[in-house]
Amino acid sequence: MLRSLPAVALALAATCACTLLSGCNGVGEPKSAGRTAGASAPALLWPGRTPAPEQTYEPNSAERPAPLRGAPRVPSGDMRRVSPLAVAKAKVDAMTGALDGDGTNRKIKECRTAGRKPCPVQTPQYRDLNGDGKDELLLGIESGKTFLFLWGFTVKDGVVTQIMDAGVTPLSVELSGHDVIVREPAGSGGYSLRRVYSWDEHLQAMNERVIEYDESRTTR
Repeated sequence: MLRSLPAVALALAATCACTLLSGCNGVGEPKSAGRTAGASAPALLWPGRTPAPEQTYEPNSAERPAPLRGAPRVPSGDMRRVSPLAVAKAKVDAMTGALDGDGTNRKIKECRTAGRKPCPVQTPQYRDLNGDGKDELLLGIESGKTFLFLWGFTVKDGVVTQIMDAGVTPLSVELSGHDVIVREPAGSGGYSLRRVYSWDEHLQAMNERVIEYDESRTTR
């Protein structure tokens, strides 16, 4: 009887293996789970086609860093030492036309405190946008009911310099690391448009690096 124990144990082990793998039929023989598709590398389409040359990017005037005429000089290089409202008003004075037809320019010039109605200048935000260890100034300017101008400023050689100028209709605006992230309505159910502005070393300014559709989320 003792000599039969190894055989019994082996039979039990085989039965358990069949049960766990679900690969045995009623008489203990393996069953096929079907053909498995083999893995394959991506197939290159039209390999003989001449590839496009590397893109050479030419920035437009809105993307070039621009010294802000009329803004106070900043010998210390610290953007926090400049009044945000002085920067906003200098920007308006330097513009050739109104921001829109609801008197945004006039409202900015009449501002006494940023972040308080009826001033269209939102609460100033400071963040190191270009990675140099110093904070830049990010201003949001309300214009109309839904439009927002995003203006970014840094100090170069003691001069306030604009490094971002974007117009958006945002659901939300976020700062993440060195990035400015804007979500806008996409016109497609369940989705929003996500724009990411990042520092471009070549342009020496904030540039729209990513634009993609994203799942909508409730904002407050």
